[in-house]
Amino acid sequence: MFSHIMVGTDDVQVSKAFYDAVLGTLGIKPGMIDEQGRCFYMDQAGIFAVTPPLNGQTSTCGNGSTIGFSAQSPEQVDAWHAAGVQHGGTTCEAPPGIRQAGVGPLYLAYLRDPFGNKICALHRVQA
Repeated sequence: MFSHIMVGTDDVQVSKAFYDAVLGTLGIKPGMIDEQGRCFYMDQAGIFAVTPPLNGQTSTCGNGSTIGFSAQSPEQVDAWHAAGVQHGGTTCEAPPGIRQAGVGPLYLAYLRDPFGNKICALHRVQA
């Protein structure tokens, strides 16, 4: 359904350090910066990117928006969360843990990246 997800940043190097750390815990290779100064993370599931706004304005985060990344285990979610906090992210919502959802139990962690974008790591817990 999606070809890519891209979020804005006012400092690509700060964002790259943050996303290299959090996405690295999920087995994703460090981002590659292109000739336009955008940073791309690619794997078989899709593309995630950070970019300075092309219109030259200050970046903003989407109120009500969340980008979720799949994790293989609760331990991987915890490592993702810890890496994010260590690299300038801030915890938002509840601490990492199990939440009951209509689709069954989910092990989740939420962060705001250094520029306010809300991201999540999710592991579907087997009953």
